[in-house]
Amino acid sequence: MRVIQYQSIAEDLRLRLSRGEFAASGLLPSESSLSTAYGVSRVTVRKALESLRRDGLVESRQGLGWLVAAEPLRQDLSRLATLERQLSAAGHRSERRILSFGFVAPPERIAELLSARITLEVRRLNLADDLPFALVTVWCPEDLGSGLSRDDVARSSILEQLPVSVGGATQTIGAAAVAECDAELLDIPSGSPVLVAERTTRSTSGRVVLVSEHVFPAHRTRFVVDLPVDDGSPDPAGLRLIE
Repeated sequence: MRVIQYQSIAEDLRLRLSRGEFAASGLLPSESSLSTAYGVSRVTVRKALESLRRDGLVESRQGLGWLVAAEPLRQDLSRLATLERQLSAAGHRSERRILSFGFVAPPERIAELLSARITLEVRRLNLADDLPFALVTVWCPEDLGSGLSRDDVARSSILEQLPVSVGGATQTIGAAAVAECDAELLDIPSGSPVLVAERTTRSTSGRVVLVSEHVFPAHRTRFVVDLPVDDGSPDPAGLRLIE
């Protein structure tokens, strides 16, 4: 029986997917690259990929291209928790890699939030099941971070090691295009969509004790929040719009 060209390509890609060839990044080569590799037109490649999409094996995302189909990791916004705790609760294996550690003069906005001219700045990469999941930068006032070492923050979150009682946090989330230097660390193409979460953590006395920035590949995470019924209160809880 004659095998149609796009079906042959689809079967080859199906085999490569089953072998985990694209598992490291979750990204397939571009349509242009596949077209060159198989010596066919992009129309033929797209038909092969659409065939795999119908079978639930791949999906496409604006700005990323074609991906191995996978359920995004869900993060609960109803409570303050570390990434490791969230991943563990969802049944995923987590790992943290410290990229930099030092006491620095932070960006002006961070200095104002923390009321500190010198802060401990820690930059790390969080992995989930061996895949880059988040690029995180944390700033902590010098007086609170002076007792921490690089080994300490490699072992567990600064949040869990602060010498003060934590009272809560405010987190804002927005969309952006990933910077070229961050794209390589997150193993996604430059310019890909990312979710950027900034968290301001306060002590029980109201002092801002941590500011952190979390950059997530948009296709690998999903934020979940439970919304209470609007009772007309002037102080709504949960998610709110920032103008």
